Amino acid sequence: MLNYVIRRLFVAVVTLFASTIAVSLLIHVVPGDPVMMMMAQNAAATPEQIEKVRHALGLDLPLWQQTLHYVGNILQGDFGRSIFGSESVARLLFDRLPNTLALAFCSLLIAVVIGLPLGFFSAYRQGTWVDNVLMVGAVLGVSIPSFWLGLILLLFFSLTLELLPVASGDYRSLALPAITLGATYSAIIARMTRSAMIEVFAEDYIRTARAKGLPESIVLRRHALKPSLIAVVTIIAIVFGYLIGGAVVVENVFSWNGLGRLALDAILRRDYPVIQGFILVFATVIVIISIMIDLAYVWLDPRITYK
Repeated sequence: MLNYVIRRLFVAVVTLFASTIAVSLLIHVVPGDPVMMMMAQNAAATPEQIEKVRHALGLDLPLWQQTLHYVGNILQGDFGRSIFGSESVARLLFDRLPNTLALAFCSLLIAVVIGLPLGFFSAYRQGTWVDNVLMVGAVLGVSIPSFWLGLILLLFFSLTLELLPVASGDYRSLALPAITLGATYSAIIARMTRSAMIEVFAEDYIRTARAKGLPESIVLRRHALKPSLIAVVTIIAIVFGYLIGGAVVVENVFSWNGLGRLALDAILRRDYPVIQGFILVFATVIVIISIMIDLAYVWLDPRITYK
């Protein structure tokens, strides 16, 4: 197991290094000049002034030199500074990270609490009207756009009933975006749980346990639930990774100051250092989640071993 963990950590470092270089190269392919956007409000700016700003930011260097400088700074723990405002990228990211983590954890908790029992019950009642109703609801949950659901919840709970604030920055403003994301991903988790449970129910050891006369509750809890959680844990981890870096639309609908909103603003302004820092943080989270999933497999299924 220790050798496996060491190998995975080595692969993780290589992955982060490769993703950093790839992002550093690809973001410059996107059309748009951050210096021209910065100087757009200054109609009197001369070409000499524009080139002076570009030189100060290091954007006049060849692309390979910019990439090497960025990688070298990252190895020293320096994420650089934002092109707009000259703020530390590390500070911008880590100021927003707690908000994103809070939203991700709350959304994931809602999704798991709703999706896991519904998927389990649907699989247990496979082929019945209960199963059909639950799966139709799951399909609808996956199909409804998150921004539309967010706007409906905002209109109903904030503007009509005035129960929750539109955007206050406190814990109450976390409720609606968490419910929006949680409702969407609870449907995905329910479908995955149902599929995993149906496969487990067809296994020989489940039929053997029932043939021995074990109570149905013990068969379900001890013999069926744990093996089926392998697929469920995988999708939950993937969902959490998406919530960390991909909930851009919902964060903007509810004006939630998370990493997703920061990344969108940086992309629109071509703020290269912020984009690079966001991708690096996101890639790190995905790599850590991937390692944790592999280690969780061993606990969920003793038949799985790593050398």
